Order: sequence, then structure tokens, then C-alpha cells
Amino acid sequence: MSETTLHIANATDATFEQVVIAASRTRPVVVDFWAAWCGPCRQLSPLLERVAARHVGEVDVVKVDVDANPDVARRYRIQGIPAVKAFRDGQVAAEFTGLQPEAVVGQFFEALAPSVADRLAAQADEAEPDQREALLGQAVAEQADHPAAVVALATILAERDDSDEAARLLRRLPADPAARRLLAELHLREGAADDIDDLRRQAATGGQPRLRLGRALAANGDSEEALEVLITAVRDPDTREGARSAVLELFAVLGDHSELVRAWRPKLASALF
Repeated sequence: MSETTLHIANATDATFEQVVIAASRTRPVVVDFWAAWCGPCRQLSPLLERVAARHVGEVDVVKVDVDANPDVARRYRIQGIPAVKAFRDGQVAAEFTGLQPEAVVGQFFEALAPSVADRLAAQADEAEPDQREALLGQAVAEQADHPAAVVALATILAERDDSDEAARLLRRLPADPAARRLLAELHLREGAADDIDDLRRQAATGGQPRLRLGRALAANGDSEEALEVLITAVRDPDTREGARSAVLELFAVLGDHSELVRAWRPKLASALF
């Protein structure tokens, strides 16, 4: 936790998007919806400040006067005050209404604050290279499926050719885009070859040599030619499944916004059906 001074900002109808929504993409923002005439609001305010002071630099606190800012109050359906809503990544992540005991408010903040694994992963980002792996290992030991720590540690392992261990870690995050992309890249690397020309000659006969050529081209970064070769291999019943998997791995590496992916996805569908 940081020892810096607590600062509580005020948000208005005009500034809410910047002060709360945009800011919550960096770290959680707790919004206290209040009014000057509200007795429970005046009781909750110092309690919030005491708890927030324990999480400076980890969770921000913003106050919104519902009388002065009816648009925001209406947008978030504030019907009773005090109302407290926590925002993370632009969305409401947790909330409570009414005056609550300090222990309850403390638990509310603790759930939003970085975990031990979060803190270790953040330290690793700032650490010297010789310390990063140890910190990331500690983070993964704390939380086996911590996305940032798993991907960062797997990247280090992959860079020193420990692909099996990197892949084992990445399989813990089947739905994480960064993990899926790196895992696909590791699979494609298995097809890397020194002599592409020799593979081209072999691929003239089709079948498995053509599939190996496509994977080798993908591993070497020749994505467009790789897609041409692999889509042809998809049309061959003997290599259909292997080629389809290789194309999907290459799509994952390139990303959904890649022009190549947008151009070749319909061609894959056509080749399959």
C-alpha cells in the first residue's frame, strides 16, 4: 500500500467520464453519491476516508453530489443515498447503499485492492531482468491463473526455449487472448525450419510436406504465403485438420484486427465447406 496523502476528487455530470470511467481503466474508483442534506452521508464520509487512506495508490475515491449532478445520478439509478459504487474498467464492479459499519466498508475496499499476486506482478514490471522471473514465480504461486503473471513468466520461459513449461503455464488461461496468442506462437515455432527451399520442393507433392511448409513459413513470419499454403492443405482430406489448426493458430498470433486475418478467414470457411 502507498503512504502518500489521500486525495478525494469531486466529479460532475461534465467530468464523470474522465474522472471516473476513464480513470477506472487504470485502477478501481469508488464513487460516493451523496447530498448535503443527507445525515447518513455525513456519517459515511469520514468512514470512507479512513478506509480509503489505507489504499492510497490502489483504489481512488470520488464524490458526486446527486443534487448538483442529476444526469449521473439518473444514469446510475441512484434512488437512495448514501450510495457507493465501485468502477473497474469502466463498469460498476461492486456497490452498496446506506450507512455501513467500518468493517463492511473495509471488506469492500479489500476486494477491490490489488491482491498479493497483483502486487508481485506489478513489482516484476519494475524489477531488473534478473529479479523478474523470481517475482513472477511468486505471483503465480500465489495465484496459479493470474493472467499478467502467467503470460509474463511464460514469455520469459519461451525466450530461453523452455517451450514445454511455457505452454503448460499458458494452458491455465484458455480464455485469455494474450495467453492464447503466445500459446499459438509456441505451437507454430515447432514448425520452424532452416531450409525453406527444401520444404518447397517436397511440398510440390502435396500432403504432409505441404502442411510442414505452411507451418514453417508461419513460424518464420511469412504469414501471407503461409496462409496460401495452409488453405490449400485444408482442401486436402489428408491434411485438413492439421492445416485448419495451423491456420487458426496463425490467426491467433496475428490477432483479430489483422488485415490478413480478415481477408483469409472467409477463404478458410470456403475451404472447409
